[in-house]
Amino acid sequence: MKYPLENLGSDKEFEDLVALICERILGTGTIVFSVGKDGGKDGKFVGTANKFPSEVNPWTGKIIIQAKHTQRPNASCSDADFKQILKKQVIPAIKKLQEKDEIDYYLLFTNRKLSGIQEKEIEDLLYQQANIEYSVIGKERIDLWLEEYPDIAIVLNLNRLLLPLEFDEEDLKEIVLAFSKLDVKKGDLPEIPERRDIVKKNELNKLSKDYFDNVLKKNMQYFKQIEDFLSDPKNEELLNKYNNTIDDLNEEITIHRDEYDKFEMILNHLYKMVLDKFSELNSNRALVRVFLHYMYYNCDIGKNE
Repeated sequence: MKYPLENLGSDKEFEDLVALICERILGTGTIVFSVGKDGGKDGKFVGTANKFPSEVNPWTGKIIIQAKHTQRPNASCSDADFKQILKKQVIPAIKKLQEKDEIDYYLLFTNRKLSGIQEKEIEDLLYQQANIEYSVIGKERIDLWLEEYPDIAIVLNLNRLLLPLEFDEEDLKEIVLAFSKLDVKKGDLPEIPERRDIVKKNELNKLSKDYFDNVLKKNMQYFKQIEDFLSDPKNEELLNKYNNTIDDLNEEITIHRDEYDKFEMILNHLYKMVLDKFSELNSNRALVRVFLHYMYYNCDIGKNE
C-alpha cells in the first residue's frame, strides 16, 4: 500500500515515521532529537545496525539520520530545490559533524521520488564534497518498508492519508445535534427487510462479520427513531442535508474504495474526521457513529449490488 506522505501535516510527523523505520532497520537504540535546530541531524544510532544496508554487511559506527519532508505531490530528488537542500544544508552539516568526529555514516530520508540515475548523481555529489558513506532513502523504499512493517502505519494512523474525503461535515454536525435534542431511546432491533440481503452487502463491501455483530448491530436499536426523525415533514431541510451528505460520501468512497482493506476502516475514518473538526460533538460522539452505521445499513452508502 502506498501512502501519500505529502499529506502529512508537519515535518515532525515525517520524522516520527523515519524514527520508527530506523528502530527496525538500525535498532531500538535509535535516538530521536526534539524539534528545533538539529545541526543536520534528526536522530542518530551508534553501534551495529540490525539490517542496514544488509544483514550480511551492516553499518557499524555512528550513523546520523536526517529527514527531509515535502508537501508537494510528485516531488523528485532531481528537483532544483532538493539539489539546493543538498548543497546548502546537507553537505555543510555533514562537514561540521565530521569536524567533531560525530559521524561515520549518513542516512537521509525523503518522501520524494528517487530513481537510479538520481541516486548516482547524489552519490557523486556527496562523495566529492563530503567523502562519506551515505544512503538516500526515497519514497519508493519507504513504501516497501511500510509494507514490511505494517504496524508502523497503524501506530501513526497513516490510513487517514488514504481517503481525502471531502464532504460538508457541517451538514452531518447539524443533523446529529438536532437529533440529540430528542429523547433518544433504544428501540427494538429492526427486522431486516426481505429485499435487503445484509450478509451479501457486507461481503460486497468487505465489512467484517465481527464488526457488524459487535459494533454496528448494537446501534440498530436507534435506526427506527432516525428514520422517523428524517421522515418528519418539519425536518425537511435536515433530510435534504442528509441526502446531500450521502451523495458526496458515496462518490468519494467509490473513488477511493480500493485504498482500504475493510469498510469499517472507512467508517472509523469518517467518525474521527468529523470529531476532529467539531469539538462540540464530543458529548454526542456516539451518535456520529450511529448515523454513519445507519447510512450503511440503510444502503445509502457502500455497494448494494
